[in-house]
Amino acid sequence: FLAGLFGGMDGSIITLLIFMGIDYASGLICAVVFHRSSKSKSGRAESKASFKGLIRKGMVLLLVMIGARLDLIIGASYIRDGICIAFIVNEMISITENAALMGVPMPDILLNAIETVKDKNKH
Repeated sequence: FLAGLFGGMDGSIITLLIFMGIDYASGLICAVVFHRSSKSKSGRAESKASFKGLIRKGMVLLLVMIGARLDLIIGASYIRDGICIAFIVNEMISITENAALMGVPMPDILLNAIETVKDKNKH
Protein backbone atom coordinates (compact mmCIF):
# COMPACT_ATOMS: atom_id res chain seq x y z
CA PHE A 1 0.00 0.00 0.00
CA LEU A 2 2.72 2.48 1.01
CA ALA A 3 4.84 1.66 -2.03
CA GLY A 4 1.81 2.35 -4.20
CA LEU A 5 1.37 5.80 -2.67
CA PHE A 6 4.94 6.64 -3.69
CA GLY A 7 4.49 5.33 -7.24
CA GLY A 8 6.20 2.00 -6.57
CA MET A 9 9.54 1.00 -5.10
CA ASP A 10 11.81 1.56 -8.06
CA GLY A 11 15.40 2.73 -8.29
CA SER A 12 14.68 6.42 -7.77
CA ILE A 13 12.72 6.08 -4.53
CA ILE A 14 15.06 3.39 -3.15
CA THR A 15 18.09 5.57 -3.95
CA LEU A 16 16.44 8.56 -2.29
CA LEU A 17 15.66 6.53 0.84
CA ILE A 18 19.24 5.21 0.99
CA PHE A 19 20.69 8.71 0.59
CA MET A 20 18.30 10.07 3.24
CA GLY A 21 19.45 7.37 5.66
CA ILE A 22 23.13 8.02 4.94
CA ASP A 23 22.63 11.76 5.36
CA TYR A 24 20.80 11.35 8.66
CA ALA A 25 23.39 8.88 9.98
CA SER A 26 26.33 11.02 8.87
CA GLY A 27 24.73 14.07 10.47
CA LEU A 28 24.36 12.18 13.75
CA ILE A 29 27.96 10.96 13.59
CA CYS A 30 29.12 14.49 12.85
CA ALA A 31 27.30 15.77 15.94
CA VAL A 32 27.79 12.88 18.39
CA VAL A 33 31.34 11.79 17.57
CA PHE A 34 33.00 14.86 16.05
CA HIS A 35 30.94 17.63 17.78
CA ARG A 36 30.97 19.57 14.51
CA SER A 37 27.30 19.73 13.55
CA SER A 38 26.28 22.80 11.61
CA LYS A 39 22.78 22.42 13.06
CA SER A 40 23.61 23.49 16.62
CA LYS A 41 25.62 26.31 18.17
CA SER A 42 27.74 23.90 20.19
CA GLY A 43 28.24 21.50 17.28
CA ARG A 44 26.88 18.69 19.42
CA ALA A 45 23.75 16.63 18.93
CA GLU A 46 20.48 18.25 19.91
CA SER A 47 17.20 16.38 19.94
CA LYS A 48 15.38 19.41 18.53
CA ALA A 49 17.72 19.60 15.50
CA SER A 50 17.44 15.84 14.98
CA PHE A 51 13.65 16.00 15.14
CA LYS A 52 13.58 18.89 12.66
CA GLY A 53 15.76 16.85 10.30
CA LEU A 54 13.33 13.93 10.44
CA ILE A 55 10.38 16.25 9.84
CA ARG A 56 12.13 17.72 6.79
CA LYS A 57 12.81 14.25 5.41
CA GLY A 58 9.15 13.37 5.99
CA MET A 59 8.16 16.45 4.00
CA VAL A 60 10.45 15.38 1.16
CA LEU A 61 8.65 12.03 1.07
CA LEU A 62 5.30 13.82 0.99
CA LEU A 63 6.51 15.84 -2.01
CA VAL A 64 7.52 12.59 -3.72
CA MET A 65 4.05 11.24 -2.99
CA ILE A 66 2.46 14.37 -4.48
CA GLY A 67 4.62 13.94 -7.58
CA ALA A 68 3.54 10.31 -7.90
CA ARG A 69 -0.11 11.29 -7.66
CA LEU A 70 0.35 14.04 -10.27
CA ASP A 71 2.00 11.50 -12.57
CA LEU A 72 -0.98 9.21 -12.07
CA ILE A 73 -3.45 11.95 -12.96
CA ILE A 74 -1.69 13.03 -16.15
CA GLY A 75 -0.49 9.57 -17.17
CA ALA A 76 3.20 10.40 -16.92
CA SER A 77 6.17 9.12 -14.95
CA TYR A 78 8.58 12.03 -14.88
CA ILE A 79 7.29 14.34 -12.12
CA ARG A 80 8.00 11.94 -9.25
CA ASP A 81 11.33 10.92 -10.77
CA GLY A 82 12.32 14.57 -11.19
CA ILE A 83 11.46 15.27 -7.56
CA CYS A 84 13.45 12.20 -6.46
CA ILE A 85 16.48 13.23 -8.52
CA ALA A 86 16.40 16.78 -7.16
CA PHE A 87 16.31 15.56 -3.58
CA ILE A 88 18.94 12.85 -4.22
CA VAL A 89 21.29 15.62 -5.35
CA ASN A 90 20.39 17.65 -2.27
CA GLU A 91 21.08 14.68 0.02
CA MET A 92 24.42 14.08 -1.74
CA ILE A 93 25.44 17.68 -1.07
CA SER A 94 24.53 17.30 2.59
CA ILE A 95 26.41 13.98 2.88
CA THR A 96 29.48 15.61 1.33
CA GLU A 97 29.23 18.54 3.75
CA ASN A 98 29.00 16.15 6.69
CA ALA A 99 32.03 14.24 5.44
CA ALA A 100 33.99 17.49 5.16
CA LEU A 101 32.99 18.45 8.72
CA MET A 102 34.33 15.07 9.86
CA GLY A 103 37.67 15.88 8.28
CA VAL A 104 37.40 13.71 5.19
CA PRO A 105 39.64 15.36 2.58
CA MET A 106 37.59 16.87 -0.24
CA PRO A 107 38.86 18.06 -3.61
CA ASP A 108 38.58 21.84 -3.95
CA ILE A 109 36.56 21.48 -7.14
CA LEU A 110 33.90 19.48 -5.26
CA LEU A 111 33.76 21.97 -2.38
CA ASN A 112 33.50 24.87 -4.85
CA ALA A 113 30.68 23.13 -6.73
CA ILE A 114 28.77 22.59 -3.46
CA GLU A 115 29.23 26.24 -2.46
CA THR A 116 27.96 27.34 -5.88
CA VAL A 117 24.84 25.20 -5.56
CA LYS A 118 24.24 26.40 -1.99
CA ASP A 119 24.61 30.05 -3.06
CA LYS A 120 22.14 29.59 -5.91
CA ASN A 121 19.64 27.99 -3.51
CA LYS A 122 19.82 31.02 -1.19
CA HIS A 123 18.65 33.40 -3.95
